[in-house]
Amino acid sequence: MTTANFKKEKKMSKQKEPTAWQTTLRVGKQKVPPRICLYGGHGIGKSTLASQFPEPIFISTEDGLDSLDVTSFPKATENSQIIDAIGTLIKEDHKFKTCVIDSVDWLIEPLISTLVESSHEAKDLAYGKFAVLCAEEFREILQGLDVLRQKRGLNIVLVAHSQVSKFEDPRTEPYDRYSPKLPNRCNALLMEWVDVLAFCAMDVMIRKSDTGFNTSKTRGVSSGERLLHYVETPAFASKNRYGCPEQSPMSYEELSSVIPVV
Repeated sequence: MTTANFKKEKKMSKQKEPTAWQTTLRVGKQKVPPRICLYGGHGIGKSTLASQFPEPIFISTEDGLDSLDVTSFPKATENSQIIDAIGTLIKEDHKFKTCVIDSVDWLIEPLISTLVESSHEAKDLAYGKFAVLCAEEFREILQGLDVLRQKRGLNIVLVAHSQVSKFEDPRTEPYDRYSPKLPNRCNALLMEWVDVLAFCAMDVMIRKSDTGFNTSKTRGVSSGERLLHYVETPAFASKNRYGCPEQSPMSYEELSSVIPVV
């Protein structure tokens, strides 16, 4: 190729329209609604915090919403009702901006577990198959929530209770830590799926007091402040994809200042 032809070819390549695959590329940050799980002990204020998200609609699996001024579907007693509620929010016209499932642990037990037990023979649930099938049903729920998030632009908030369980860390001896109160496979699926896993807890300080005879007593003292923890520690499971601080006061104002709620 001569120098003249090379320059001509180079000039023509610059003028070409983007190819089909190039037009589908996404460049830079994308503003999409977050997927958040709020988990913690009973009465810490998880549902109250979820109710402060923009225009929330609750899909409830347990009692406890009566004291909150929120809109909700009737309490689900079967897994199919959860799927129907998500489908309704995808297909029908509405003003809601946030979908809240309260709670996700009651969704799995008893709703999903009952469905799996009733639709399979006992021999088909042995050797860990029950846990696998429950996780598959849970994955379908999460996929439906993804459609709701992508097609209708809703924030997704899952509420869960906490449990203390043994964490098998290959770098050290096993130790106890807080995590969502879900079966292991469902827990792993949840923690992989969410953008934010926030542990809700009281601020606790450890104090030692001298009890005499060269002995001391250790006790936890709460300051009364409720906190959201966004970064994992050996004491609890947490995560975020937004560069959140380690913790913040447990309020919607503080949460929305570090998480891009739409």
